[in-house]
Amino acid sequence: MAIYNFAAGPAMLPKAVMERAQAEFTNYQNCGSGIMELSHRGKLFQPVIDRAEANVRELLNISDDYAVLFIQGGASLQFAMLAMNLLNGGVADYVDTGVWSAKAAKEAAMFGTVNLVASSKATKYDHIPAQSEWKRSENAAYLHITSNNTVAGTQYQVLPKPTAGVPMIADMSSDIMSRVFDINDFGMIYAGAQKNLGPSGVALVVIRKDLAARTDESKVPTMLRYSTYIDNGSMFNTPPTFAIYMLALITDWLKGIGGVAAIEKINNEKAAILYDFLDNSTFFKSPVAKADRSRMNVVFRTPSDELDAAFVKEAKENGLTDLKGHRLVGGCRASIYNAMPIEGVKALVEFMKKFELANK
Repeated sequence: MAIYNFAAGPAMLPKAVMERAQAEFTNYQNCGSGIMELSHRGKLFQPVIDRAEANVRELLNISDDYAVLFIQGGASLQFAMLAMNLLNGGVADYVDTGVWSAKAAKEAAMFGTVNLVASSKATKYDHIPAQSEWKRSENAAYLHITSNNTVAGTQYQVLPKPTAGVPMIADMSSDIMSRVFDINDFGMIYAGAQKNLGPSGVALVVIRKDLAARTDESKVPTMLRYSTYIDNGSMFNTPPTFAIYMLALITDWLKGIGGVAAIEKINNEKAAILYDFLDNSTFFKSPVAKADRSRMNVVFRTPSDELDAAFVKEAKENGLTDLKGHRLVGGCRASIYNAMPIEGVKALVEFMKKFELANK
């Protein structure tokens, strides 16, 4: 029986990548040791981190105006780190579209003033507030958005354009490299790796170099300055070598299937299969506004909490794992990141049809 992992993160990785990592796990390039055992200063690891950076630059079309960094602590560390480096006691604009954007705003408020330009909290984050309703500050240090909301199942289908003089920053943890976007619209993006880029343990940060120069280094600890990572190639201290190695393999894989444009087409097809079923079901329902539905995290419910639990249990017995919704909202959730094959989504829909017939 095929097993399809719909976990929100850490999430499934491409089978071809896992098999290559398995083959190299104890004997990387015939050196007699695994990649996790090798010095980050040695001649074998440097090409790995160099390839990871080069792949990211190629896939996202990143110019030399930006630094590509690999930082421990996940996206949650970036909530505070970006404010420590860029806010300098000023005002930052935040769009509140879910649990993680709210956490980001809360952390930033420790280092300056946070202006919530818009929020969908009152309706349980079931939509992205229309940009025409946003109330931006006149002299914001930056505007922060969360491009995809894993808990609520919403996503900016059209990413905002920046206001002149106000750099836009995005937490792209759950949809990084899932669709084409223009990096030049952003002053900085960041993403925890454990959705589309690899295992947990590293965050990818892409930051315009002139923004990194804003930091008052007398007030920010060494390991929390972007300049430290820029000046030392993300290796001021020992980096998360295995996570970076896996990121290199996954970006190799993504390049091999045609890059971000190719995976976007596949992701659109997967999401359409699942949402088309939900829209025609009289049993399963999606609570998310159609215009803002995530193509990465599809949230849905049955008619009752008891049936939700039964669905998750029976799905697991049929090889469809980790479909339980986030603990804060309940229900069900299918995360269909880059690594999820179309066959997995089709298998899920077929099971949903059977479950619906059996429980009406």
